[in-house]
Amino acid sequence: MSVSRYLFYIHGFNSSPKSAKACLIADYLQDYAFPVDFLVPELSYCPENAISTLDAAVMECISTSEQKGEEPVIGLIGSSMGGFYGTWIAEKYCLPLVLVNPAVRPYRLLKDYLGINKNIYTGEEYNFTEANIKQLQQLDIDPVTLPERYLLLSQKGDEVLDYKEGVEKYSKSRQIIQPAGSHGFDGFETQLPGILAFLF
Repeated sequence: MSVSRYLFYIHGFNSSPKSAKACLIADYLQDYAFPVDFLVPELSYCPENAISTLDAAVMECISTSEQKGEEPVIGLIGSSMGGFYGTWIAEKYCLPLVLVNPAVRPYRLLKDYLGINKNIYTGEEYNFTEANIKQLQQLDIDPVTLPERYLLLSQKGDEVLDYKEGVEKYSKSRQIIQPAGSHGFDGFETQLPGILAFLF
């Protein structure tokens, strides 16, 4: 049976499909003619809506492949909050996920964002509420069921998140931990060959 390959990039909180890493991935796939459909869903600030968008997108890929008589092969890359959402999707559909400086417990960190915020990419203003925090808590999966399905990429210089939380949660998974760096993950493009080899 032939296969249909799909690669999802799951962006972080207050980000968008126009993020730097999404652009780096798109450029790499084009430059090397990598045979995969690349998808970057635009996710709402609202966790419930964001996970519904992702869930529907994955289901659509599976349905489209089945209609063609092909086997769907789906890989996930999740950055920051995208790693948190990606874990939920990976567990539901038994998919491989590469986590890039992931948010492990965003319901704690994002309490600092309660109230009016503005998306730096889209300009959208929104009100982040306690109800949104509770939605995040309901999406938390700990521990993960199949550690070998995950690859953790973290940099100790992450100025937003504590990298040690990811190291602990995904302790039985393959990990690449680098000194220094930043939350954006410096030199991310150099990791793409290994990321794609892991996913596909």
